[in-house]
Amino acid sequence: MKKIDLFMIRSFIGPLILTFFIVLIIFILQFLWMYVDELAGKGLEPRVLAELLFQFSLTFVPLSLPLAILLASLMTFGNLGEFLELTALKSAGVPLQRIMMPIFIFAAILAAGSFLFADYVLPISTRKARTLLMDIRRMRPELNIQAGTFYNGIDGFSIKITDKDPETNRLDGVYIYDHREGIGNTSVIHADSGYMNVTPDESGLILTLFNGYAYKDIEEKNVPQDKRKYPFRRDRFTEQTMVIELTGFGLNRSAMDIYRSNYAMLNTSDLTFFIDSLSTRFSSRTDAYYSEFKQTRLMTPGQFYYPSNTKEDDSAAVWKTEKFNTRTIFDTLSFMDKNTTISRALSFAREGTSFMTEKSEALIAEAKNLKKYEAEKYKRFTLPLACLVFFFIGAPLGAIIRKGGLGTPAVISVLFFVFYYVISLSGEKFAKELIISVPLGMLASTIILLPIGVFLTYKATTDAAIMNAETYILFFRKIGALLTGIKPEKDDEDTGTRA
Repeated sequence: MKKIDLFMIRSFIGPLILTFFIVLIIFILQFLWMYVDELAGKGLEPRVLAELLFQFSLTFVPLSLPLAILLASLMTFGNLGEFLELTALKSAGVPLQRIMMPIFIFAAILAAGSFLFADYVLPISTRKARTLLMDIRRMRPELNIQAGTFYNGIDGFSIKITDKDPETNRLDGVYIYDHREGIGNTSVIHADSGYMNVTPDESGLILTLFNGYAYKDIEEKNVPQDKRKYPFRRDRFTEQTMVIELTGFGLNRSAMDIYRSNYAMLNTSDLTFFIDSLSTRFSSRTDAYYSEFKQTRLMTPGQFYYPSNTKEDDSAAVWKTEKFNTRTIFDTLSFMDKNTTISRALSFAREGTSFMTEKSEALIAEAKNLKKYEAEKYKRFTLPLACLVFFFIGAPLGAIIRKGGLGTPAVISVLFFVFYYVISLSGEKFAKELIISVPLGMLASTIILLPIGVFLTYKATTDAAIMNAETYILFFRKIGALLTGIKPEKDDEDTGTRA
């Protein structure tokens, strides 16, 4: 039996390595597609770009491994079924569960390794990748200026453009506000169009502007305030070139502790510490808000609150109560006093409502922040658990379809992974938005897919032909016969396979 175990592991390792790197490359290409606009044209050194891709590839490992296990399981058992090796093992008296056992143990080891990787390597690689990406984004400011928004990345200037052609780098509707003097918008340049480039040594920004005006407020020195006329100068130009000195726009590496408190860049022990601290702060603030509301704004019907007349009680902010019949007191008031009383009551109610709305929004925001840390902690366990779930789906499904290679297994794997990914993202979002509990949201994909894996394992063990088209054709014929009252032919029944 040891030879069978070794044979199964060898059959599984090859497809696993192949599919893992294929999936990893796909995620890296997706990353490049998302950030190509921020990376292109920055003049990055190959070393820096390689470091960025390497750090981000490490962040994709925990997500790539479950899909690789699913695809490799399908390929392995599909190949065994296609070449009748699985049939030979079953005919020798080896059950399917025993055939799956060595690969299951190997997948469990990979799942444990995935957890350790996600707990110790992933926070560091994520922090390095995000920090380096942020540093790259701050390079070459002319590439960061987006149409329709003010760009304040250059010290002393605020620049806005109406439209930008990414191919020719032509700018339309250019507005430049010079704030270097620190006295407001005293110098403004408006041009119909222009071009923006960086000097060869990247020490300055060259702006070539066409058909515009330059407005400059002239400062009146030694003139009293009431006698100032606020003159300004307006210059019209057909072409003007500006050179703005750039400092600090190269690749300046930031410190690693910039994201030290981000939930995605903490290990399990740090997440536990943050969750305990945030939970304690949330509870204390909830109690403090309730006590403040109860003491200052909450009045029990039939009671009147007034401060004590003694100095000791005043310093301790002690309030005493006296019960009375509110309806009787209200009826004794005059018409004007009744209006005043109702107005004050409404004012107190509005103040209480405003207080509750303000504090509840603050508590909800703090609770959502707490749920992010809790969801991230559960995520460290759900991804390794997904490795085992996908194995119980891929192995029996491969034994059922009996098709190897990358064709059919790849299509089925992608469908299952997309289904899993959508459920995971939805559950995580619902948990962070306080719609459902964090354990239910993070384990939703496992709760849904694990019964599917158990069902497929049972069907594969009993040699059920759930992927045989004739089985479903016969089933629908029987349904049609029951609806129409026509008995199906005997030959059709004999062609059916055992379900």
